[in-house]
Amino acid sequence: MKKIITVLILIFAIFLVGCSNKKLDNNISNSNLTVHFIDVKQGDSTLIISPDNKTMLIDAGDNSQGENIKNYLKKLNINKIDVLVGTHPDADHIGGLDYIINNFEINSFYMPRKSHNTKTFKDVLIAAKNKGLTIKEAKYGVKFKLGNYVKCEILNPVKKYGNDNNLWSAVIKTTYNNKSFLFTGDAEFKNEEDMIKSGANLKSDVLKLGHHGSSTSTSEKFLKIVNPDVAVISCKYKNKYGHPHKETLKLLKKYNIPLYRTDEQGNIVFYCDGNKIWTDKKPGTYNYYGNK
Repeated sequence: MKKIITVLILIFAIFLVGCSNKKLDNNISNSNLTVHFIDVKQGDSTLIISPDNKTMLIDAGDNSQGENIKNYLKKLNINKIDVLVGTHPDADHIGGLDYIINNFEINSFYMPRKSHNTKTFKDVLIAAKNKGLTIKEAKYGVKFKLGNYVKCEILNPVKKYGNDNNLWSAVIKTTYNNKSFLFTGDAEFKNEEDMIKSGANLKSDVLKLGHHGSSTSTSEKFLKIVNPDVAVISCKYKNKYGHPHKETLKLLKKYNIPLYRTDEQGNIVFYCDGNKIWTDKKPGTYNYYGNK
């Protein structure tokens, strides 16, 4: 009799554990994707955290921003970056990458096959080599998952683009259930046209505008095809390049697309449950602060 009772207790315990695991899985699948546009002044750095706590960092600002980004990640109790991306060799995007590589465990590292002769670029290569990291090529058609729930696809570079660093920018579309984000690095009109011709599904709910809102990116045709609900620009307040440019601001205003910008709002975080996207900050303005 005692043996029977013991067996029944064990079966019941196993049943409870199974229920608990199912409940945990449901909680994970109902959790949020978070996208952090980190204020790195005149540069780009975006942190994506999946519902099951996998992390992707796209760019790391310039050479002065590594510690700032490290501190931001540490406050979120992040010690490992599952996917690290350097969109292209410009210093305002990869300058802080060597610092991040040296201070975090990195699983996968993507960069386009575009070299540069600057110390900043060489420092990134050295840091990766010292860490034993293999740099995977960021190019059109590459797909990977961030955890179990988030799909990622690289949409650019579509082809080889010569010496212009911006044209080599890795463009990444990230999808969680019914919602998506498009991160465009410094991609320009030519890239946008090539991505359109490629037949890729560019429709996205949130668009991180190319090249800090420059007039050489975000054509009207591209904007209409992406058809975002929200636009984001990463740049420094009253920067020397005049970003974001008047033409881009007028275009966003024309289509009534709410604009979030790090020069006005600092760090910006979006939350996504797979069916809706929200943030605790109000949109920025269409104000132009440049001298051009």
